[in-house]
Amino acid sequence: TMKGSIMGVLLVLALVVQDRLAGGLELKSYDYTKYHTMDEISAWMNQMEMENPDVVSSMIYGQTYEKRNIALLKIGLNSTTPKKAIWMDCGIHAREWIAPAFCQYFVKEILGSYKTDSEVNTLLKNLDFYITPVLNMDGYNYSWIDSTTRLWRKSRTPGTGNCTCVGTDLNRNFYANWGMVGISRNCCSEIYNGPSALSEPEAKAVTDFLGMHQNQLLCYLTIHSYGQLILVPYGHPNISAPNYDELMEVGLAAAKAIKAVHGKSYRVGSSPDVLYANSGSSRDFARLIGIPYSFTFELRDEGQHGFILPEDQIQPTCEEAYKGAMSIINYVHDKNFKSAAITVTATLWTTLTALWISSTNVI
Repeated sequence: TMKGSIMGVLLVLALVVQDRLAGGLELKSYDYTKYHTMDEISAWMNQMEMENPDVVSSMIYGQTYEKRNIALLKIGLNSTTPKKAIWMDCGIHAREWIAPAFCQYFVKEILGSYKTDSEVNTLLKNLDFYITPVLNMDGYNYSWIDSTTRLWRKSRTPGTGNCTCVGTDLNRNFYANWGMVGISRNCCSEIYNGPSALSEPEAKAVTDFLGMHQNQLLCYLTIHSYGQLILVPYGHPNISAPNYDELMEVGLAAAKAIKAVHGKSYRVGSSPDVLYANSGSSRDFARLIGIPYSFTFELRDEGQHGFILPEDQIQPTCEEAYKGAMSIINYVHDKNFKSAAITVTATLWTTLTALWISSTNVI
């Protein structure tokens, strides 16, 4: 009957709605021009995976101090041969809300364009992207509680010994010139580097993941705010990367791409040259273990709003940073895959020429 079929349709609709809600998905479209809570970002990650099963999978690679699962999205087209990879993490410092907003925007853009944009399609064929939208999940969650916690930076690990303060600066906790410059041994400080290198589970999780994928990773991008900077290794003033000149060239090209979008100027250099000396950063660790292209992005602004960047600046900030990141990623891709293709072609021509010469000699 008509009534029965309507009831059947309604039942199906109810089940679909229930299923979507159970998956933590909202029926309204996700708003990339707003800041989102940790729970919303986790639900969004599930949504990305469910909506794009051919190219997106998630991986849990560690747990925070408060036992949250540290997860990344792996994005790439399936390949029968081992692929190279790009790493991107956001939100290592809790208060830098524009950073997780950018990671989400970046995912939205590549997923929205790889079917129609041949350049992005080629990237996903040849590369996998490992993207962690929020690394410091405990701190980020804490920064959402109220206005008194909004500017929290560190992790949420309790102090050791007699220390009653909470948290370690995760970007001073990596095993890269740990404890040498730009840190504090006072555990109440914003730049406390932890009781020992890799004392923090979040830094340990990234370190272990990078160690396992060391030979696959070509590029390491870690996203922060604020200052409008692109930083190259190293944070120590007396140490420079072996490919410093090339890193500067690639960074300056990215800054040029950024400026072309909304006219914003980003300065490029090592941390001691354009910001301050530091040690124990993830960017430095990535370069030390042999990942050739390692950069920190410090997004908008230059201090007018600082960490409390208004939501109406999320979209323009993400648009320009996307062009900057893609400038670097395309460079890294082309250097590895186009030069490889040229080498293969050259080898093929050499072989064919040799065969032709030998065959003419036979005659």
